Amino acid sequence: MDILRNINIVKRVILKAITKNIGVSKNNQNVGLLNKTEIKRILITRPNHRLGNQLLTTPIVQEVMELFPNCKIDLFVKGNIAPIIFINYENVDKIIQLPKKHFKQIFQYLQGWLSIRKRHYDLVINVEKNSSSGRLSTRFANSKYKFYGDDENDFQLKYTDFQHMAKYPVYSFRYYLSKLGITGNDKEIPYLDIKLSSSEIAEGKTILQNLIDKEKKTICLFTYATGAKCYTELWWLEFYEKLKSQYPNFNILEVLPVENISKISFKEPTFYSKDIREIGAVIANTDIFIGADSGIMHLTSSVKIPTLGLFSVTSLDKYAPYNNKSKGLDTNELNIDEIINEIDKILLV
Repeated sequence: MDILRNINIVKRVILKAITKNIGVSKNNQNVGLLNKTEIKRILITRPNHRLGNQLLTTPIVQEVMELFPNCKIDLFVKGNIAPIIFINYENVDKIIQLPKKHFKQIFQYLQGWLSIRKRHYDLVINVEKNSSSGRLSTRFANSKYKFYGDDENDFQLKYTDFQHMAKYPVYSFRYYLSKLGITGNDKEIPYLDIKLSSSEIAEGKTILQNLIDKEKKTICLFTYATGAKCYTELWWLEFYEKLKSQYPNFNILEVLPVENISKISFKEPTFYSKDIREIGAVIANTDIFIGADSGIMHLTSSVKIPTLGLFSVTSLDKYAPYNNKSKGLDTNELNIDEIINEIDKILLV
């Protein structure tokens, strides 16, 4: 596994070096002003299989839907998560999926790339400027207007939150459009959103009520994360005991990862599902979510529940949840009692 990881690291470094100048400067010069009414089909490209990264694309998709309400959107992604995330996005017409392990599925992988070349697009949007495959697919796609994500001059001075992975593409895209004659959108950046239906939320409520005391409010925990983002069992048990003491009249529900790991030793009711939307629907009926930076943290943010993300190694500026009442907490700076105080600000108002 270490050998494969090292190979992937080297591959990413090489691809980044090769693709860093694709689309820079010359590719977007002299294309003329953009007529909004002529934009009928848009390709948004984010070839990454991780749940969190795909959820972080939902703000730019919402932005495009608002700016071009009559357009059809194709998404170029990797893995099978995106169809689940965008199931209730009416403008999303086609999701072109690359297999996660494309070295075993060469034909399917090539088909995905060829499909974005065969279809004519009026506008192509690369979500992540540092993504080699995103830049390559933007270059490869057939379109007059191509946005690579490099436009970052004026808005960096205007917005203090421009570094966020969900917000940067929107700010940058607005700046790009302003150079093409489309200005005026200065609204707040959309929240992450998987657009749960009322029936999904109702089903999530039924599932939750079968697990906890329905007369009490519910605190939701996710005690797992990948790699160095994962807090120790010792940390979680100390946090859990203080949480239990501070909120004796609240339910505590732990959402489990696929690995079936509980850092609080399964002391509270647990929930797991292979269905991402079902997980989101259950969490949507709780009152607060607390967990480390992870895909589940972003999923919680996308169902608009107050979310406290715990950060120790990853960047708050890039990944902190930002929907109503949500925030990221730097646990290198805050102790457990201070984290409890942040929970108080949400639950005891």
